[in-house]
Amino acid sequence: MSDSNTTEDRKHVADLVKDAKVAMLTTMTEDGKHLSRPMALQDVEFDGDLWFFAYDDSAKVAQLRAEPSVNVSFVDDKGHSWTSVAGRAEVVHDRAKAEELWTPVLKAWFPDELETPGLALIKVHADSAEYWEGPTSTVALAAKNLRAAATGNPRNDGIANDSVEL
Repeated sequence: MSDSNTTEDRKHVADLVKDAKVAMLTTMTEDGKHLSRPMALQDVEFDGDLWFFAYDDSAKVAQLRAEPSVNVSFVDDKGHSWTSVAGRAEVVHDRAKAEELWTPVLKAWFPDELETPGLALIKVHADSAEYWEGPTSTVALAAKNLRAAATGNPRNDGIANDSVEL
């Protein structure tokens, strides 16, 4: 893969992440089980880092402190693309960054806003990503699904898939 393709691929992943507003953050529990939960992705330019707000004493923060390897998965709001980002997470206490990332909708989880006791940021340093993209037309997608169901042949057409090192 040439450098221009790598840059192009990274930009493509960034565009896919930008189209998603909710992510599933997967951590490892103390007994070695994977645990996923929905998280609101903070609206910043994806540069290889993902940011989330959390409570410092939450189970997810304890889990990523014990095992920082995490996965973050996304689906676009139309269900046409799926992105999986693997990386390492850390807990960050940075008031200036929290101010930069804060949005009013977060008040639903953090009622005292930036003054909420135990407020922390989770920063995920992305190492790699894999994505899948299907047809963008709902009609085309429905037709492919109906054809697969009618013929008994599983769908494997029209899905773009690639892995990208970040």
